[in-house]
Amino acid sequence: MLAAMLMAATPGQAEEAPDTRGLYLQLIHQARADGRPRAALAYLDDFERRYPGDAEARLLRVNSLIDLKQIDAAEAVVLPPETASGGVSAVRGHLLAARGRWDEAAACYERASRASPADPLPRNALGYALLRAGRVGAAIEALRGASDLAPQLAVVRNNLLLALIMGGRRDEAEAGLRRAGDGALRQKLAAEAARIGKGG
Repeated sequence: MLAAMLMAATPGQAEEAPDTRGLYLQLIHQARADGRPRAALAYLDDFERRYPGDAEARLLRVNSLIDLKQIDAAEAVVLPPETASGGVSAVRGHLLAARGRWDEAAACYERASRASPADPLPRNALGYALLRAGRVGAAIEALRGASDLAPQLAVVRNNLLLALIMGGRRDEAEAGLRRAGDGALRQKLAAEAARIGKGG
């Protein structure tokens, strides 16, 4: 419904309705959240005809291309100047992480986390990058911070459990797995820990 409304609007109508930009961005974010990065890119193409040079749209384009593992194309997008929220640093971190440059990615996520200290997602990304860089203790600390901010967020919980497993903190990991109540999660995290341990 939202997509139909937006696509029916003419560029002139978009100028008359200031909230149209926000609705478009909501649609693009939702497409990514639903695992439809190609739809997100299609909406972005239309959005950028109406709002050329939009900084948030460029960040969304990079993230959507990363979702599709089109890293060369993602790196070719010209990023806007850094924002107060640290969004550009986070996206730079995603690009570096996609290339396996975990220490550099962690530095970007650290900047993003400092810019938005109450946002759990940069802390989560920082923790995972630190884990992949072999800095397990620092990873656990970052992920504990993310977990405190968003205790119900599964990706944060899973990354913290993974870091605890890789850090040899089996009792804490076991307690977390019991709380999660997901029988398949144990095997999934064990397999991921083994893959990372082999440099995968």
